Amino acid sequence: MPRIIPIRDLKDTAAISQMCSESTEPVYITKNGYGDMVIMSMKAYEEKMYLLDVYTKLAEAEEEVRAGKTADARQALRNLRVKHGL
Repeated sequence: MPRIIPIRDLKDTAAISQMCSESTEPVYITKNGYGDMVIMSMKAYEEKMYLLDVYTKLAEAEEEVRAGKTADARQALRNLRVKHGL
């Protein structure tokens, strides 16, 4: 379940830091009852960025297969590994 807090609660930075580190989900900050910001721990952020990178590379491989640029998905993955130095 998402954590939603008002912006005035950001004054207690230690509590906010602990809240972020205890969850893999972001904390939503509201201002005047409306969504304003999202914060998360560095660990959660890095995991999200890693997954985004994986999904991007997978989409590239699938597009190459659809475009007929590769013989099959295995070849597409090999090409991506070479292209991205993996």
